[in-house]
Amino acid sequence: MKRPLTIVLATLSIGALLMVSIAACSSPSATRSTSGTVPPPSERHASVPQPAPSAEPNYSDVPGTDLGEALRVAEGKYPTTLNELSPVISDAAVGFDPELGGSGLPARVDLTRMLGVAPGDQRTLRLPHQLAQAVSLDQSLRSTPGTMPSLDEELWVVQLPEDWKPQPDPLTPGTGSLMCTWAGGDIDDVERLVPVPLASTDVRARIGGIIASTVVTQSFQNPYSEKIEAVYVFPLPQNAAVNEFIMVVGERRIRGIIREKQEAERIYNQARAQGHVASLLTQQRPNIFTQKVANIEPGRAIDIEITYLHTLPYRDGSLEYVFPMVVGPRFNPPSVGDGGIGAVPRTARSDQQTTVSYLAPRERSGHDIGIDIAIDAGVPIRGIHSKHHTVQTQRTGEQGAHVRLASRDKQPNKDFVLQLDIGSAMTTSGVLTWDDGQGGGYFAAMLVPPAELASLPRRPMELVFVLDCSGSMSGTPIEQAKAAIRKGLDLLEPTDTFQVIRFSNNASGLGGQPLAANRDNLRRARQYVDGLHGGGGTMMIEGIRAALGYQHAEGRQRYIVFLTDGYIGNEAEILGEMARSMGASRVFSMGVGSSPNRYLMERMAKLGRGAVAYLSPRDDARETMTRFFETVSRPAMTEVTLDLGTGTGTAVTEVYPSSAQDLFVGRPVVITGRYSGAAPSSARLRGHAGGDVLDMSIAARPVTDNTLGAGLRTVWARGKIADLMDRSLTVAMPDLAHRVEHLALEHSLMSAFTAFVAVDSSRITEGSHGTTVAVPVPVPEGVRYETTVASPGGGG
Repeated sequence: MKRPLTIVLATLSIGALLMVSIAACSSPSATRSTSGTVPPPSERHASVPQPAPSAEPNYSDVPGTDLGEALRVAEGKYPTTLNELSPVISDAAVGFDPELGGSGLPARVDLTRMLGVAPGDQRTLRLPHQLAQAVSLDQSLRSTPGTMPSLDEELWVVQLPEDWKPQPDPLTPGTGSLMCTWAGGDIDDVERLVPVPLASTDVRARIGGIIASTVVTQSFQNPYSEKIEAVYVFPLPQNAAVNEFIMVVGERRIRGIIREKQEAERIYNQARAQGHVASLLTQQRPNIFTQKVANIEPGRAIDIEITYLHTLPYRDGSLEYVFPMVVGPRFNPPSVGDGGIGAVPRTARSDQQTTVSYLAPRERSGHDIGIDIAIDAGVPIRGIHSKHHTVQTQRTGEQGAHVRLASRDKQPNKDFVLQLDIGSAMTTSGVLTWDDGQGGGYFAAMLVPPAELASLPRRPMELVFVLDCSGSMSGTPIEQAKAAIRKGLDLLEPTDTFQVIRFSNNASGLGGQPLAANRDNLRRARQYVDGLHGGGGTMMIEGIRAALGYQHAEGRQRYIVFLTDGYIGNEAEILGEMARSMGASRVFSMGVGSSPNRYLMERMAKLGRGAVAYLSPRDDARETMTRFFETVSRPAMTEVTLDLGTGTGTAVTEVYPSSAQDLFVGRPVVITGRYSGAAPSSARLRGHAGGDVLDMSIAARPVTDNTLGAGLRTVWARGKIADLMDRSLTVAMPDLAHRVEHLALEHSLMSAFTAFVAVDSSRITEGSHGTTVAVPVPVPEGVRYETTVASPGGGG
């Protein structure tokens, strides 16, 4: 009979850390509030009052209105109330309900974001200060970051005519590109500077506890003699909640609007075809985005500002802030069709929906990157380390610091990874709650496994190493991975069993069943690993099936460790196969290289009820595997439940991640959810480990600041979107697009089904012809160009 083991924990730093996480990221330059709700797409235009036909002004003689009437406003008339303003704003252009009353904050937000807005001419509504005074708004709303732009920001909204249809035009992406040729000299010995539209990227972040708010400014310029459309495919953290988008044209700041993806693309395409400066941000994967900026005139510059929130992982005593800089070259198996991520030289094109162009060896663009991070960890910081870059660090106190990327290390060819060593400061679980004023609220809980788990004896295990031997792993990545596997073999005990599987174009291993961890088998395994090398495609599906499909050793828990850079274009297929075939196995992932596919690594560990680690070219592979092995081999806290006071008037709903989360020593888990009724004042965390029943008391702290509460709500919404996308891998969800779109629009978030668009309709750019130019990027540090980009089909 299992004996109950009750652990009552005192309130320490976790509640405070979560509070600091949101508070420190809510400065005017970082966090944007997203209070209120927006009607679903089918209802957005339902109740917008329309002017009488006879009263509607005629703008047929106004130059620049061929985009459609962006705003139908009577000339010379400045409204004095929201209801007076609403009839003269096009519902199709804006999409809001001005009659929602006190709960209709988005209606007010959409209206107040009209400061400085005008139709194509510049004769109406060009006095933002007067409009700000005319519209009655609570001063607290006007001062809340994100609820409206400042007085120097604009929003140009484009309405499409009802009978408009897309027309082919010479600016369609892929119809041409501008190239730079070099003559004279030995090109193999000269680093060639390639002019590209993206001049620089500036990253400014604020870290507060486990939450970071980041503003990314991409500066585009036209170095050519005719106007261009710049197309840039770039990564962001896989859990980034992108909630603000601003286009800066000269002295004007034009705030982008979020719309259903196809609608945003239609607005952008028409604005581009008519010669207006426009920008469009779309999501290809949770960690891959495409930025398009149309009609950049020769010698002109345009800045794009993207703001996002995300949580920081805590692993083995360190918080980790990651800013990914480059998308690694993907391999697309036949099953992916045209929905993959193409990898091509900058002079070529791919047949994939999304294409990344890569600079050849010795080619260098003028694109540099700058990073500036303000840190308030909420707990003492023992040390600050950058894994791949040289940084300048200035301590601002026991809990704070200011970190800048050194000027000599600004080439964007590897992930920026900053580790904050806080030791065992995160030793207790904690819950934050926020009452939304509507009979319930939101909560965020950090679940920390008790340290006592580390002292439980290790049980016999079955360990399966699965090594990616594709072309992208050639050289340093595969040598690092092989060194890690050798160390993992050394750590096995005689009571364990194991297997080593490799995959590239196909999969193979040491046999069809687990091997006893005896001297002969281990020697054979080391020889097998020594003989592996990188080459061929990344048919990861074969590695998944081989690892999950062969005979299982009775009486042992199977742990599968994937070592890969994750450079594939069929993530959904891999994750779906894993979810269907995993059974009782646990899957752990180890991302290899300077810029691994962190979305795939994190999702594999999540679906596999395991943990994730990363092995960079500069890491000690043996040390990394030793730490990772300690996590893998120790008992986890399973069957975890969190009780926030059920039965006392509090009901918990929509908790994300929705799947059961296992807790490993040194690896806290953050979950978010909604509750109805009274805000809980305490909670209980229960689970099983090593044959014992664990029962822990957790303190809950309320958040009273609505801006901080909105941060909780944003993190929850991003978690729900991720959960819906994960569930769709194994369950048919015909309404997936509608559900994600509605949620993303409600919370002003990027998703696979929504996009940000901004248009400057104040003028038509000069020139009748333009060319689409893809921004080429370097291959990640340590990745061989000839085995990925230059190989047939690209990627590897």
